[in-house]
Order: sequence, then structure tokens, then C-alpha cells
Amino acid sequence: MKQIQKIQGHTMKPFSAIRHLYLGFALTILVLIPQIASAQLNGENLKGDLGLASGSQAPPGAYAGFLYYRYNTDRINTKTGAKFNPSGSTTIAAGAPFFNMVTKKKFLGANYGFFVAVPILNTALETPRLDSKPTAHVGDIYVQPVNLGWHLKKADVTAAYGFYAPTGRYTAGANNNTGYGMWSHELSLGTTVYLDKKKAWNAATTGALEFHTTKKNSNGAKVGTLFTLEGGLGRKFMDGGLNVGMVYYAQWKITDDRFGSLLPSVLVTGRHRVAAIGPEATLALASKKKGKLYGFLTARYYHEAYARTTTKGNSFLIQLVFPLKPISLGPPPPGK
Repeated sequence: MKQIQKIQGHTMKPFSAIRHLYLGFALTILVLIPQIASAQLNGENLKGDLGLASGSQAPPGAYAGFLYYRYNTDRINTKTGAKFNPSGSTTIAAGAPFFNMVTKKKFLGANYGFFVAVPILNTALETPRLDSKPTAHVGDIYVQPVNLGWHLKKADVTAAYGFYAPTGRYTAGANNNTGYGMWSHELSLGTTVYLDKKKAWNAATTGALEFHTTKKNSNGAKVGTLFTLEGGLGRKFMDGGLNVGMVYYAQWKITDDRFGSLLPSVLVTGRHRVAAIGPEATLALASKKKGKLYGFLTARYYHEAYARTTTKGNSFLIQLVFPLKPISLGPPPPGK
């Protein structure tokens, strides 16, 4: 079962250099962001879909899986953290089947892989508003044609490019959209660092920059560039079969929005900033007797402890990942 420690990479959204680089980048952004007066629009990044192994690529193979996501909020914060809305609430519920392929082909010493996810959700919070009318529909499909993974002695590193296609239902200004009416492009870099010789302790961080085209039928409305950090600190038990710890995400808008003719129903000032923290547990679905790994089950919960110019709430995620062919963990123990 110790081979699970080598297999327990992230397989939901595997675009996931080093921690000091991200920390320096994040602190620089915090210092440079001005408190400007403009409404804010949301991007595509599903905050919290990465976790304890965010900077690791799965071993070569084909994987299928499903992610369930639920976000609850009854609060919109201003740029000072004060509550803006007098009442109201909304819940975003989404399910996303996905497929991940990691090949044995090498590029710059890394394994090449690709990823596709098709979300189905009840609403998309285009602006910070709590008057959505949920009806389920396909959202904006995510495609990651390039995912590179390096496996070093004490760390894993990933680099990737992905895009969101505007396949979701969208009408400018509507309150039942399931898409954002734009193309979005994402560049990411991540690492999972192993803090001891047995690789029981693991710390991960992934950073992503998200760029957007103009929204359709909006006279030039465009979402500003987003920078997102996600990861966590965990420890493995049960010979690597269980990884538990604390996870986080933080997101900053680093350029201004353009609204065109799009007038949001709620207008708050400043580029949005949000940060969340919570627990995660990932369990390997394996047979010690047969020496086979059949998949992983992951559960995460996030509480948004800080939010400016955006909603503040809580989210819960459950993820199942299955290799299309069970992975061998080596011969069974003697006598079995």
C-alpha cells in the first residue's frame, strides 16, 4: 500500500514554482492593488477544486471522475468588509463529470496529459447578486489541452494551459445564466513538496492567471484578470491510503473590469478579494489483498474568512476519481 503515496496525485483539475515564488508574487499583488471605484464581475475559476495535492500530476493512465460542488451565501461585502445586501441568499449547486489522460510521452522531462470537464449547474454568479433563479443547465466547458508533470525526489511540479468555452446558457444581464458569455484562458504552475523522508507530510500550492475575452452582446464588457492560489498542508496515514489536512484558496482581481452596456443589479466598489480555509480528507479505494487501487474519494469544506467586493459564504465539494484500469500496488503480502 505504500505505493499509494506515489499515486495520490490530483486528478480533478490537474493544472496545478516553488512556494517562495508564489508567496512573493502574492505579496507583491497585495501591495500594488489600489482601492478603485468600479463594479466587479466574476470569472470562471471554480475556487476550491484543488487541495492537498494541487501540484501533483497523476501517474500515466486514463481517469474518469465526478465532482459535486455546493456554495451557499447570504452576504455581499463592500471593499471595507461591511455587509452590502439587507437580505437574500443563493445556493450554487454543480456537478461535473470529467476525463483526465496522462501519457508516458515526455516534454522537457515532464509527462504530457490533458483534461476535459463538463459542468452542469443551476446558476452562475456573474455579478455579486442574490436574486438568481436556479434551473439546471450545462455550464462553460473546461478543456486543458496541455498539462505537464514533473516528479522530483522531494517534490512534484505541474504546469498547464486551459480554456473555458462559452457553452453555458447566457443572456447579458439575466439572472438565470449558467455561463459567462465569454472565452477564458488560464495559465497555471504548481508544486507539491514532501517535507519528510517518508513523504508523509505534504504541502502544496498552485497559482493560476485567468484572462478573458469580451462578453457577447454586452457592448465590450470584459472581466478583469484574476490571480488564484490554492493548496494545503496534509499528512498521510494508512500506508499512504488516507491524506488529511487543511486546505485554502485565495483570489485577487488584478486589472479593472469593463462594463460596456452591462449594468449589474448590485454595484459595489473595488476589485474583489476573497480567501477561504477548511479541512480535506482523501481516501484511496484499494484492496490490500488484491494489491489494486480502484480510485480516490475526496471531501473538502471551505469557509470564506475574508471577502471584499464579493459574496462571502461556504462551499462543500465531493470528488470521485477512477482509473479506467485498476492500478497495481505490487504483489499481495505473504500468506494472502
